[in-house]
Parts: sequence; structure tokens; C-alpha cells
Amino acid sequence: MSVPSRSLRAPSHQEGLTLGQRLQLGCEILGSYVRVRRLLWRRKDLPTVLALLREQPQKLRSTPEDDVLRSGVRLGSAVGKALNVIPADSRCLVRSLVLTRILTVRGIESVFVIGVNADPHDFGAHAWVEHKGVPLLPPSDFQRLAEL
Repeated sequence: MSVPSRSLRAPSHQEGLTLGQRLQLGCEILGSYVRVRRLLWRRKDLPTVLALLREQPQKLRSTPEDDVLRSGVRLGSAVGKALNVIPADSRCLVRSLVLTRILTVRGIESVFVIGVNADPHDFGAHAWVEHKGVPLLPPSDFQRLAEL
């Protein structure tokens, strides 16, 4: 099964957000990053980590806009930009787990996808997050292996 070609332009995550909102989102992303790293460090398996990250908070955060898909794309962009500056492991797996948590606390449904490049000379794996079939993090050219 191939990755859907439909994609939205990844707008700046700063569009329409005040400085305070950007700082709050940045802190939320970093807090989620720390939680993800702690769960992975404790050697939790991926389905358990996802289940813990998808636990609903007592109060959901609001989305920046009414268009949930557009919010998801913006949040994916924000996660990518925020984690780019961290001098630690922020590869696709960690980014996807952090975005899953950020979406969950806003009540936005998502699918965690694992894909592979099965070429024996260039084997690789990749993780990304989708909302209603639209990638919120870059899927690259990997073939879909599993959805969680």
C-alpha cells in the first residue's frame, strides 16, 4: 500500500500565534519530548508507549483553528522545527511519538505509521503520523508496513 499523495503545504507554525502561544507550544513539545525519551529509556514496547501517549488528559487543549487537518499540519511543522534544535535524538520515531501526544491532548485523531524501504542494498525504516490519510510529518518514499 502506498502513501497517499495528498499533502498540504506545511505553513509556518508561527502564523496566527502570539509570542506567548508559541512559547507555550514550544514548552509543550519539549515536555512531550522528555516524556517520550523517558518511556523509551525504560524500554517500553512501542504499542505501550503509544497507549500511554494517547491517554486523554482531563481537559483537552484547544486547536489553533477550526480546520483540524490544518492544525495537524501546523503542529507537525512545529514539532519538526522545535526538535531540530535539540542536540539529542530527534529522529522520525521520536518526532512521531511527540506529535502523537501533541495531537492527543487536542483531541485530534491520528495514525502512527511505520514504513520500510525493502531494498536489500539500502534497507531503512521510517515513522510518521497521519490524520485521515494525510501525512502530518514527511512520509518520504517508504512503503507502509504497519499502522498503530
